[in-house]
Amino acid sequence: MPNSNAKPRWQTLDTDLHRISRVEVANSYVARPLLAPGIALAFMAVAGLVAAVLFGQANGGFIIIAAAAFGAYMAINIGANDVANNMGPAVGANALSMGGAIAIAAVAESAGALLAGGEVVSTISSGIIDPMSVQNSHVLIWAMMAALISSAMWVNLATWIGAPVSTTHSVVGGVMGAGIAAMGLGAVNWATMSAIAASWVISPVLGGVIAAAFLALIRAKIQSQDDKIAAARRWVPILVALMAAAFVTYLAVKGLQRVVTIKLEIALLIGMATGLLVWTVTVPWVRRKSEGMENRTRSLKALFGLPLVISATFLSFAHGANDVANAVGPLAAIVHAAEFGDVTAQVPIPTWVMIIGAFGISFGLFLFGPKLIRMVGRQITKLNPIRAFCVALSAAITVILASWLGLPVSSTHIAVGAVFGVGFYREWQSNRRNQPGLRLAREEYQRRKLVRRSHFMTIIAAWIVTVPAAASISAIIYLVLTAFA
Repeated sequence: MPNSNAKPRWQTLDTDLHRISRVEVANSYVARPLLAPGIALAFMAVAGLVAAVLFGQANGGFIIIAAAAFGAYMAINIGANDVANNMGPAVGANALSMGGAIAIAAVAESAGALLAGGEVVSTISSGIIDPMSVQNSHVLIWAMMAALISSAMWVNLATWIGAPVSTTHSVVGGVMGAGIAAMGLGAVNWATMSAIAASWVISPVLGGVIAAAFLALIRAKIQSQDDKIAAARRWVPILVALMAAAFVTYLAVKGLQRVVTIKLEIALLIGMATGLLVWTVTVPWVRRKSEGMENRTRSLKALFGLPLVISATFLSFAHGANDVANAVGPLAAIVHAAEFGDVTAQVPIPTWVMIIGAFGISFGLFLFGPKLIRMVGRQITKLNPIRAFCVALSAAITVILASWLGLPVSSTHIAVGAVFGVGFYREWQSNRRNQPGLRLAREEYQRRKLVRRSHFMTIIAAWIVTVPAAASISAIIYLVLTAFA
């Protein structure tokens, strides 16, 4: 007689299947961290294959193939680190979802690189190394290879520790380190390096001051008024028009070099005309949008959401047009030197090189970008659409001022400095409003800090060591490459 308490066979089988399914789920969690690096390596391999098809039979073909793979590696790291500065504030203010920000940034960055990226790029990255001091094309090739690898490695490390750094400064440090290793300290243009070092301080401070000033203006002219809706109808169109004028001027000066060269004075006139046009369109839009709004600050945030999304898009387009060429500059220099065997101050950027840069940025942003986007947008200080709008507006205006003054600035430093400026202004305003003239206890002061000091110190330290760290890594890589070449 069969045992009535025995479990049916199908239950035993179902238990086994359940165990197998749990193993599969566990394996998926183990494999998930390896997916993004795997896709990145696949893209680097594809870049190398493209170079092999184009130059596999040419002299120096192997060098170009290796440089293409490392150029793709650099582009991925730009997408993972640099783009966060453009999209972080919009995501932190909840004006954009993470997926929407990544999609917009990928399209805008790629469009900026492919449609408006520079036709030529400096082989020695903005005159850091005198081209006349380079003895031959072989020295240039290995120096640029070392600069490419070292700058990519440094940006990768910075992304891993959660520090937004300037990729342009990383390339500058890489070129300087390789140049010193190849030709000595005398090959470096120290006047240019001094100007770049000065921008480390000027960029974030100027961006922070301008962002804080606009936040103070909005608080005084809109948020502190008895009739906030009427004040918003008067001031929001002016602020949006100013943003449009700033971004059009910014794009004309920095982002359309491949299409047409525009002087700053002409760009300012174009920007003013655009601002006036945007003001006439924004006035009825704000009036219609504000109908039925409650007379409180929280309601006003809805008026800044759409302008913030548009500003983030413009920032990404301009970044793709301006900074991608700088990042793939060493790759373009290697391709030109290997193909023609000469050393020139500027070289054309091949279309396939710019495509690697554009697609690499998109892959890096999609695979690794969310970490830095969250850090910039949410973990430094709390942002809302009004504060994030001030950050975006500050970024555009600061770049224009820097171009007018002839200062080499970093868009990364400006944007992050603007986030710090907004946070420190809120902190100062909070302490001033709550306890005027009263010295706070240390514990109470710590409680009222609105900027995370740990992130502040990490980012500042990363900025300070970017050029010397990239230079040191580059010098070591150059010596290793030339020892085995």
